[in-house]
Amino acid sequence: MAAPPRPESVAMLEKLVAALTAKGILTEEEIAERQAITDRASPETGARMVARAWTDPDYRRLLLSDGTAAAEAMGVTMAGAPPLGVLEDTPTRHHLVVCTLCSCYPRAVLGYPPHWYKSAAYRARAVRDPRGVLAEWGTHLPDHVEVRVVDSTADYRWMVLPMRPAGTEGWSEERLAAIVTRDCLIGVALPRAG
Repeated sequence: MAAPPRPESVAMLEKLVAALTAKGILTEEEIAERQAITDRASPETGARMVARAWTDPDYRRLLLSDGTAAAEAMGVTMAGAPPLGVLEDTPTRHHLVVCTLCSCYPRAVLGYPPHWYKSAAYRARAVRDPRGVLAEWGTHLPDHVEVRVVDSTADYRWMVLPMRPAGTEGWSEERLAAIVTRDCLIGVALPRAG
């Protein structure tokens, strides 16, 4: 759990907001709406995007070529957010997302990052020993599968399009989305049919 903000930080934020509103750059309502949008974001959004990509080839192409446009096609407001890239897992390549500097994370489609994603231990070990990190999550990949670690940055955010599990043919988008977890979208886990 994060420490409460220091009084001097709150005072500085209040001064900044007052200056921006006084200059007509933004309003209190715009700030409240942006905060509400961020608070509503959750991994279920990313899961719905993956499920749709698994069932709709046109959407899959859009998702892989322009993740931001694909998110907006699902009703996600991406205004002001860094571009969203989507990494496609294949039978020979698995992606693992990390922010090596802090906690850059595609909040618009995954919500707030989990505490472990922000930890120095995850950030360092994901780069140094990605298979070891995956194993700790119970994700064991065959030796022939390349693990590609991708750095999410302030300029570009990433999520993973995992492979659709065998045995899910004929499933609805809703049922498919239910097996795609936040951890699948980061790459530490795989979706399971059951």
